[in-house]
Amino acid sequence: MEITGSINMIGYALATVGPALGIAWIFSSAITGIARQPEARGAMMSAVYIGFAVTEALAIIAIALAFAL
Repeated sequence: MEITGSINMIGYALATVGPALGIAWIFSSAITGIARQPEARGAMMSAVYIGFAVTEALAIIAIALAFAL
């Protein structure tokens, strides 16, 4: 049995699970928080956007490393 293709892509596929779950948890927590405290929406959304950007950066770094290696 011979494996053809890049094994890096399998690693990238597994590495995307973490950021995907992270983004889902960030937005689900924001929705729950806004439902409980609607007046705190502005403060929560700024933290959500920062968390989303940092979490998404992990996926971008993973794909860059998958193609570089």
